[in-house]
Amino acid sequence: MNDILKCQKCHSYSLIKECKCGGVCVNPHPQKYSVEDKYAKYRRMCKYEGQMDNNNP
Repeated sequence: MNDILKCQKCHSYSLIKECKCGGVCVNPHPQKYSVEDKYAKYRRMCKYEGQMDNNNP
């Protein structure tokens, strides 16, 4: 069964992985939420490092 995909370039919806505009189509749905998130620690570390990089001139 095919899932609906959204183009990152032109924001149109499709059932194929490559859009006719040449952009890549990805799954538009958010990830499933879990109270017992095993990877939250790593996501927060990446987010913190990204903020630190943005603050440096």
